[in-house]
This record gives sequence, C-alpha cells and structure tokens, in this order.
Amino acid sequence: MKNFTHKIPTRFVFGRGAEKQVGAEIKALGGTRVLIHYGGGSAVRSGLIDRVETSIREAGLYSVTLGGAQPNPRDTKVYEGIALIRREHIDFVLAVGGGSAIDSAKAMAHGSQYDGDFWDFFCGKAKPEASLPIGCVLTMSAAGSESSNSCVITQESTKTKRGLGSEFNRPVLAIMNPELAMTVPPYQIACGATDILAHIMERYFTIDTDVDLTDRLCEAAMAAVIRAARIAVKNPSDYDAQAQLMWGSTIAHNNTLSVGRESDFGSHQIEHELSAKYDVPHGAGLAVVFPAWMRFHMPNHVMRFAQYAVRVWGCQMNFEHPEETAMLGIEAHEAFLREIGMPTTLKELGAKTEDIPFLAAHTKKNNPAGFTGMCYPMTVADIEAMYRIADR
Repeated sequence: MKNFTHKIPTRFVFGRGAEKQVGAEIKALGGTRVLIHYGGGSAVRSGLIDRVETSIREAGLYSVTLGGAQPNPRDTKVYEGIALIRREHIDFVLAVGGGSAIDSAKAMAHGSQYDGDFWDFFCGKAKPEASLPIGCVLTMSAAGSESSNSCVITQESTKTKRGLGSEFNRPVLAIMNPELAMTVPPYQIACGATDILAHIMERYFTIDTDVDLTDRLCEAAMAAVIRAARIAVKNPSDYDAQAQLMWGSTIAHNNTLSVGRESDFGSHQIEHELSAKYDVPHGAGLAVVFPAWMRFHMPNHVMRFAQYAVRVWGCQMNFEHPEETAMLGIEAHEAFLREIGMPTTLKELGAKTEDIPFLAAHTKKNNPAGFTGMCYPMTVADIEAMYRIADR
C-alpha cells in the first residue's frame, strides 16, 4: 500500500426531508448571500427550489437563483454564474441537482475569485488558489460530485470537455435525500449507476499490489450498486435502493476507495470525447467505453480481471485458463449494462466510425509521460484500437 493523505471536508446530511435543513446548515458554515444554481424546470415544478429558498429565507439569509444547468455542463453557463456572483456579492454557492449543476457551481465558485478566464483552470494554464464555499442538494446518484475533488466542464465553442482536480472542488455541504432521486427517469438512473460503477472500477483496476482492503471495499461497493440499480431501474420509488445508490455515488468518487493505490481514469478521459462531440449522457458513454477498455487490456492483466470476475460477478475460477474467467467477468458486466438499458456499442450510442481517429487524437493525456491512463497507459493508436472494439 502506498503512502497517502486523505481528507473529506464535506458535511453530509442524509435522509428524508434533509433539504429542509439547508438554510440552517449554510448559516452554520458562515454563508449569508447564496446563489442557488439548478438545472431544468423539474426542480421548480416539484417544489424543491421553493423548499430550498424557504429554508434559506427562514435562516435569515439572502438568495438568488440561476437555472439552466445542462448535462455535460457548459462554459457559457459558468460565465453567467460568475457575473451573477460578483454582481450580487455572493458568499456561498449552492447547487440543486446532479453532477452537472454541482460541477457548474464549482467552476463558478472558483472563477468568481480569479481575475482571468476560469477556463485557464481546465486547460492547465492556472490552478485555483481561492474559491467560494460550495454546497449541494443532490437529486441524482451518479457523478459523486457532492464530495469529490473533481469537476468537468465542456467548452461549447470547441466541444472540448476537460476535468479539473483540486481540493477546492470539494463541497463543504451535501444535502442528500434519496426521495429526490425518485423522479429521475429509469434511463438516467441506469446512466448514473453506470457512472458510479466506472468510478469504482477506475480505482479497482490498479497495478498496485498488497491493496486487499481497498480491493474488497471496491468489490462490496460494486456488488451493492449492481443490486440497487436493478431494483431502482424497475421501481424508482424504492427508497432503500435509491439510498444505496446515493451513498454509493458518494463513496465511489471521494477517494475513500482509492487510498494507498494508483487509479487509472483513462476510460473517463476517452469517454469525455464521446459526450463532448455527441452530447450523450456521460454514463451511456462509459457503458460503451468500459467493456471495450477491459477487452483491450485484459490479456496483459489477466489475474486482476479474473479476480474481478470471481469476486464481483460470482464467476468460477478456471486456474488452467484464467483468461477465460476474466472474459466471463467482462461479459457479465456488459450483460448487466444491457439489462438496465444501456448502450454497449458505438452504433447504439449514435457515434460514427469515421470519427474514431478524431476522438482518439483529442483524448486528454492524464499520464505525466504523455499517455492516457495512469495504470494502463495508452497511446493514440491504442485508443483508436479500443474504439474499434466498441465499433461492432
């Protein structure tokens, strides 16, 4: 196990009716003037925004609202939010929604405290040195943005999607009521579950040894998410399934499962090109990328993939031919994705074969050596070959 430093400053308020406490919680954290950032009209129609505003008002705080957060959050909305924060002298940014609203809120909070263009943070020209405190009222289990140190924004003019890792990204407050996720359509629940699993798998498929504790934590979390997803897709009103998914999304991406080990995150970089170009849900893109990524890398890391097959999917270990066991695990993962309604090929996603060279060439290199993938480094040619596995 590697040395590590791990800190999660987020205060979690979890359970039925939790959103009614948001005003008091923000006040306790020192907020006085709050920007409420949310997505579409459903948050208004459901009465959620009204409940949030009422709670903030009853706590004696001031608030303004900014709707319009979109999937694959856009830089244009971030610029709008930064201007509003400065104009209204906001000192606390509250996102109401899923990962898209939260990531937009993070970028707004950083950008409002920076003299330059906030996009500098996402293209590597600068690093955040200050930010406003960020909170969220979570309505969808997926991205894990409610306590992660990551944020992803799309530059609309160039269709470039880039992430930012920074401790400033970690919200100080996460209000989590699983009931709020019950209105999410089954397809979006499935996309969210796929994203949660991918966050765990990016950590699980490490090349580090002697990490049995976090291996087994990852395996248990994946098994719980798989079980809950099967229930929630069929019955979104199942509180316990929604609760498992909501807490699963949180621990999947706040580094609890990756302490002492290297994570990869090549698959996420590869998928970002798909969702940037075609504006598809991030989870749907991961459903296509991850099985292809596993098939590409399995021959060189057979025992890690065989362990995944046995411990997560209950496959029988073939000690003479472990590669057969490893492939059974990949097939089980892909079958689960199809079961919950996810695409598993580029064609099902609506991506085009002729775009593969472009997608591969534009994938971000997150490896210091200039490759994509920290544990399983990939060249542009490797990524193109992986895309062709998914192009069937």
